[in-house]
Amino acid sequence: MEDISPHYQYDGKMVISTSRLTKAFGNLVAVNDLHLEVMRGDVFGFLGPNGSGKTTTIRMLLGLIRPTAGRAIIFGMDNAYQLPAILQHIGAIVETPVFYPYLSGKDNLHVVAAASGMISGSASNRRVEEVLEIVELRAQAKDAFRKYSMGMKQRLGIGAALIADPELVLLDEPTNGLDPAGQFEIRQLIQRLAELGKTIFISSHFLHEVQQVCNRVAILQKGNLIKQGAVSELLQQSEQIVIRLNSADETQQALALLQRAREQGIDWITRAQIEVNKQSFPIIRVNAPRTRSAEINALLARNNLFAAELHPQEGSLEEVFLELTMPPALMGGVRPGMAALARDSSK
Repeated sequence: MEDISPHYQYDGKMVISTSRLTKAFGNLVAVNDLHLEVMRGDVFGFLGPNGSGKTTTIRMLLGLIRPTAGRAIIFGMDNAYQLPAILQHIGAIVETPVFYPYLSGKDNLHVVAAASGMISGSASNRRVEEVLEIVELRAQAKDAFRKYSMGMKQRLGIGAALIADPELVLLDEPTNGLDPAGQFEIRQLIQRLAELGKTIFISSHFLHEVQQVCNRVAILQKGNLIKQGAVSELLQQSEQIVIRLNSADETQQALALLQRAREQGIDWITRAQIEVNKQSFPIIRVNAPRTRSAEINALLARNNLFAAELHPQEGSLEEVFLELTMPPALMGGVRPGMAALARDSSK
């Protein structure tokens, strides 16, 4: 058969590149005009509320469904024409993996190895042992799968995705349904995979979790990409400085001063607003780099306003997400810790 596929120059750096990737189901556009860039060695977080199009995107990348428009280039190959070659380099979990409940974890991995085309023998045995070591299930290797905890089952599922030693690992909501201990185990496993040189693509709606393990992220809402970039840069943009004055009157004066300073050209103050803290004291929350704390303190002091408390606050992906996805009128009352609202904002 004549090769009609386009040819791309693969530089070895860009593992996933999508262009105008779109999927519609009738009148519902699940993914719209998506442009993603995942580099070799990335731990890439694909963020968005449930129903935002994350799983649909992964299914398109894996060739499980066809896009309505656009294309996905993976390892320099177009998955519309070269999917079998692409899949040789990918391990993925899209839904809860299915294992034989009465077989041991080790025997289940041998079944996966055989199904993937590995010939039974010393090489296959060695790879199964390596994977058990990576997912830290060696001590439970001979236990029946049905006796595994939820976290152990998920780790075995990731182990199954690793059997063929893929370069790219795609994980769809890998900690969904796990307790905090199980979530921690999966985060540790993802970090180990990154240390082994894998490129990892994780979809999740747990913002704090992604912040801990990913170096780059893309944020999706209602099928649309609203932000993509390095986690460190996004966190820097959401840094804040929290100020408490000695009275409500001083708080109002300080707010007016900061807003006036912004209008007069201090562009590193992006916003200042009054809130009430947990102790029912009025505070000013300033969107500004933490490194500017001393300058803000000096500005207040020059105007005979002296802070009772002033402390910088690290940025968070939750703040970034809320800033990007919530109407400005609602933002004043929303603060970190309200992850459920962030998760469900598209419902």
